[in-house]
Amino acid sequence: MAPAMKIVFGLLTFVTFGMLIGALLQLAFINRLEDSYGNGFPSLRGLRGQSSRYLRDVSRWANDKDAELLRIGYVKPEVVSWSPRIIVLHNFLSSEECEYLKAIARPRLQISTVVDIKTGKGVKSDVRTSSGMFLTHVERSYPIIQAIEKRISVFSQVPAENGELIQVLKYEPKQFYRPHHDYFGDTFNLKRGGQRVATMLMYLTDDVEGGETYFPLAGDGECTCGGKIMKGISVKPTKGDAVLFWSMGLDGQSDPKSIHGGCEVLSGEKWSATKWMRQKATS
Repeated sequence: MAPAMKIVFGLLTFVTFGMLIGALLQLAFINRLEDSYGNGFPSLRGLRGQSSRYLRDVSRWANDKDAELLRIGYVKPEVVSWSPRIIVLHNFLSSEECEYLKAIARPRLQISTVVDIKTGKGVKSDVRTSSGMFLTHVERSYPIIQAIEKRISVFSQVPAENGELIQVLKYEPKQFYRPHHDYFGDTFNLKRGGQRVATMLMYLTDDVEGGETYFPLAGDGECTCGGKIMKGISVKPTKGDAVLFWSMGLDGQSDPKSIHGGCEVLSGEKWSATKWMRQKATS
């Protein structure tokens, strides 16, 4: 087995032992990735909260196709909160992958909806003012999409078959998504794959003012959200970065602290792609 696969897939075998062991393995996985860059490279713990240029060392993974697929040596994890569990994965997508997702989505964008807790169906709402679309099952079989989905599965440690179809969103100035939970409040959506346990939110564009992903119940400090100072933690949208967070706590129950929102975009266009992951296979 290739060296990169030993590092990454060795962790996946322990997922079935429960959420607690999964969380501990996630920490070990991140530490391994940080250590894989060598002693001469800065730890993400020391770079947290700073605007630093991340150094790259991918020579050790040369000719390893699995490492290339997973962007080993490029992806830099940064833990921003353990309650709720939030990890920023810097350089998760390549620029080409970002543009590819936008190109697929652009012709099919429609006004975004939210889940009606009574019917479980999507309805238009002032809570969410973006436009978006879902990839199809056919598009899910495309090589680039399969590579992204495999990467999501490995870094989240949730089987790929437990993932919903990727949704691509576009936010224009003055558009936002008010704080909400990703887990379901209805029983209709639980029939296919069970409850949502985690979310991978990937940013597809740069040069956006505002548009942060905001977690009001994370941390005890302050952050910027759409030009305003708010209590909590926010993540600035940076092209290629991703935010991985869990809607389910270590006790197996939905985590109220996972509430989050999309801050108002002040200028530019914010494009993102979201992958929700369930307890069981979705198909």
